[in-house]
Amino acid sequence: MRKVGICNQKGGVGKTTTAVNLSAYLASMGRKVLLIDMDPQAAATSGLGIDRNKLEKTIYDVLVGDCSIKDAIIRTEVEGLDIIPSNMDLAGAEVELANEVGREFILRDALAELDGYDYTIVDSPPSLGILTLNAMIACENILVPVQTEYYALEGLAQLLRTTELITKRLKIPLKLRFLITMYDARTKLSEDVASQLREYFGDRVFKTIIPRNIKLAEAPSYGKPILLYDPECRGALAYKKLAEEVDSIEW
Repeated sequence: MRKVGICNQKGGVGKTTTAVNLSAYLASMGRKVLLIDMDPQAAATSGLGIDRNKLEKTIYDVLVGDCSIKDAIIRTEVEGLDIIPSNMDLAGAEVELANEVGREFILRDALAELDGYDYTIVDSPPSLGILTLNAMIACENILVPVQTEYYALEGLAQLLRTTELITKRLKIPLKLRFLITMYDARTKLSEDVASQLREYFGDRVFKTIIPRNIKLAEAPSYGKPILLYDPECRGALAYKKLAEEVDSIEW
C-alpha cells in the first residue's frame, strides 16, 4: 500500500482539494483508495458529501483508542474510494494526546492493521502539530501543495525544517514532492514562483500543474469531487493527469 500525506502548514494552498480529487481519480483508475481526513475542519469529509454532524466513528475515535481503524471506514459515492471522516471532535486530540507515549506513531500503527488498499491519502490540517506529524510519519511520502504566490517558498522553510528533524531524530526518511497549485497563466508571478520552485527542488516538483479554476472551488459545496461535478473542466483534467503521474512515479 502506498501512503501519501498531503501537508503544508500554510492554509489555502489546495491541500483538501488535492486530497479529495487525487483520491477520486486514483479510484477511477481502478485503484482501491482510502482517504483519511486528519483536519478538524473536516473539509475533505464534507467535500465528499458526508454530513460531519451525523458520524458515529471518526479518525478522532481511532487516535484516542475508542475504536479500531477498520470500524471508522465508510464508503463514498466514488466507487473504490473509502474515507475515514473527521469532525470538530478532532480539535481536542492535540491536547488529549499531548502526554501519550509514542503519540506521533498512532496513525502509523493503526494503518498497519489495514490491507486491501492500493493507496492511503491523508489530508492534514494547516499546522505542524501532532496531527500533521502523525500524517507525515505514517505516510513517509509527502505531497506538498504550493500556491503560486509571493511568499510561497518562504512558507516552506518551517515545513522543511520539521521534515529534516523527523528524518534526523526519528530515523524516518520522509520523501517530499511538490505540487504547483492555483496557477494563473495570465500572471508573471505564477510563472516566476513555478520557475523558482523547479529551480530549487528540481524533479521533486510534479510535472502536472493545477490551475486556478472556479469549478474546483464550487465542487465541495455540492459534496462532490470534481470527477463527479464537472469532469471536463480544466481543473478536473489537471487532477486526472496528477493521479496518472502519482501512479506512475517512484517516490
